[in-house]
Amino acid sequence: MWMSTFSRLALPALQRSTSAVACQTLRACRRPGQAAGPLPSRLTSVQLRGQHTLGPASLPLARHSVRHVRALDEERLMEVEWEDGGHSLYPFTWLRDNCQCPLCTLESAQARKLLMADLDIHTGVDVVEVTNDNKVSIVWPDQHTSVFDTEWLKKRCFSPAARQAMQEELFLNERYYWDSKLRIPTADYQEVLHDDKAALAWLLALRRVGIVYLKGAPAEQGQVARLAERIGYLRLTFYGHTWQVQDKYMANNVAYTSGRLSLHTDYPALHFAPGVQFLHCISQAVEGGESEVVDGFHMAEQLQREDPMAFRTLSSLRVDFTDTGMDYCDFMLQSKKCIIDVDAEGRVERINYNNATRDTVLDLPLHQVQPFYRSLRAYVDIMNRPENVVTYRMEQGDLVTFDNWRLLHGRRSYISRPDMLRHLEGAYLDWDEVMSRLRILRKSVHGDNV
Repeated sequence: MWMSTFSRLALPALQRSTSAVACQTLRACRRPGQAAGPLPSRLTSVQLRGQHTLGPASLPLARHSVRHVRALDEERLMEVEWEDGGHSLYPFTWLRDNCQCPLCTLESAQARKLLMADLDIHTGVDVVEVTNDNKVSIVWPDQHTSVFDTEWLKKRCFSPAARQAMQEELFLNERYYWDSKLRIPTADYQEVLHDDKAALAWLLALRRVGIVYLKGAPAEQGQVARLAERIGYLRLTFYGHTWQVQDKYMANNVAYTSGRLSLHTDYPALHFAPGVQFLHCISQAVEGGESEVVDGFHMAEQLQREDPMAFRTLSSLRVDFTDTGMDYCDFMLQSKKCIIDVDAEGRVERINYNNATRDTVLDLPLHQVQPFYRSLRAYVDIMNRPENVVTYRMEQGDLVTFDNWRLLHGRRSYISRPDMLRHLEGAYLDWDEVMSRLRILRKSVHGDNV
């Protein structure tokens, strides 16, 4: 088949939709506060192990027709009544700011030309009407005319449901939370490189689940760079564009030893840590070297439920991270971060934890030191529970891709021999590049256009 089993089966389940019904379907998947369920490695188009949808099914996009439009001068709002009976309100100022005519918008760049200094933020309107081709036309007091497509307006409705649907379409913020029952989603490396549907399914699963396994890459260096080119470009760090995970004499990183690596995120010593990590197995150890991963967002949710004080401590106190050495060039990094980053609504958006690079400097008042240690230990103990850890062993040619802002990963100790040395090649990307490619692929495959 020209389309991989992964893309054929996973894509419909992962595909987003702007409809409110689809958003409700999405909420049926594993979300904070719900019991986790197993996720099969081959994602079905409707369900996960018979219970949980991973994402909303793709629904046909309905064309929205306007029944009536009027200006509410006192409120300085335009009201649109849709043929389905719904209503939307749009502020005059926002409408004038977002005029789509060539004088106000550079269409080739989809960029605003109208300067904020030239915007009348107290403007009224002279005429509001529906055109013969079912668009909304506004004549402003200075006789400038703006014409808006109804689909464009509908997507930008200011109702809470519409705003949430738009944010989900733009950022795919919903996640599937998992534990040790996870069967890591798997795709074919070559199909991801060469087929847009397979690449889209891969990136959607990477965003929703946080980890995707690719099989069939050549067991030689350079494959993580090839995969990164499918998205855009690699993230250069002090360890280079790519880096080799091997036993190294006088190692400048604990990863370059054969010892056990505890669960961690990479590079919290950078103020803006890489968002996505690739690891490609070129050669595996004779014994040991199994990889371990946990869902850091899910673990934070468990911590908040079991120990709210510990969660508040780790999401409010900033601690120090450091990294010093010589690789791509010499470096001496320092950063200050919360272990658990939350957004303005209190939702977990990033985990920053690497015990190896947590600094000896602890810039906290004396009375907060012990509560910090108690809270961190509580979080680590939850992460290390067997029911929360997924363990897998990479073999030659396997390539794992995962969300470095969400997952914590580790490695069991291993034994190599001269003719069989463990060798992984790694690389980083930022989520901005990954999400950019995801949106482009979604548009090319499905014609979606915000």
